[in-house]
Amino acid sequence: MFYNEEEAKKYVRNSRIRDIQSQMTERAMELLLLPDVNIGCGSGISGMTLNEFDHFWIGIDISIHMLNVGLQNEAHLGGDMLLADMGKLMRFQPCIFDGVVSISALQWLCNWDKKNESPVSRISTFFKWLYNCLKRGARAVSEEKKKKKTYLHVCVFQFYPDSPEQIKTLTNFAMKAGFGGGVVVDFPNSAKSKKYYLCLWAGSSLVATMPTALNDEEENIISHERRKFNKKTKKQIKKNKEWILKKKDQRRMKGLDVKRDSKYTGRKRKGRF
Repeated sequence: MFYNEEEAKKYVRNSRIRDIQSQMTERAMELLLLPDVNIGCGSGISGMTLNEFDHFWIGIDISIHMLNVGLQNEAHLGGDMLLADMGKLMRFQPCIFDGVVSISALQWLCNWDKKNESPVSRISTFFKWLYNCLKRGARAVSEEKKKKKTYLHVCVFQFYPDSPEQIKTLTNFAMKAGFGGGVVVDFPNSAKSKKYYLCLWAGSSLVATMPTALNDEEENIISHERRKFNKKTKKQIKKNKEWILKKKDQRRMKGLDVKRDSKYTGRKRKGRF
């Protein structure tokens, strides 16, 4: 279930994973806009992004190897990292944290790894201790142009659900613990870019406005046009004599062994019995 030393190093060395996780952390910060605790901090990639926002953070993760990689990369300089299981009771001081950011960790609570620890009990325990350590009340920020108040979300979880039932289970247990909120889906029509964010607020009788999801219409148009262009270019390719001579010259420039040109080069061969 957890990352060992080798897998933890591979995770950090993968530039694509680092870029995607940094982008998701920045998106979570847009939805949050508060100092935070980082749940499932892993190797500290999200923590390094939080450092750029000048926030002090506390990260927790169950994998000692991921935390060690984070220490080697000095990701902890802007905060602290703890070895802990988020599915078990954690005794932080009540009402100490302003907000929470979690990237690609929430879905791990739904795994049934031990017979004596069901996912339901772990999810319930997690949201209960999390609610207890968050400051109460909506953070109201005045907007001069609209002359009204916006209530900020104190928890943002980016996660990868296996099914709609899993989303419903996580949301229901969050509500039972006292949270309000819902799920925001960025790029809902994209198979690769689709991202789920569980946005929650705590201790307020007022209903906060759910953030607007990012749309993928432009992305779909661009990818569709690219596919059309690729199909056209494939149809235009004809392996005539000029094309063959050009390819042979390219192979010669690379130092490859190429047969000499003749009057038969590029001619269509007759069928043989």
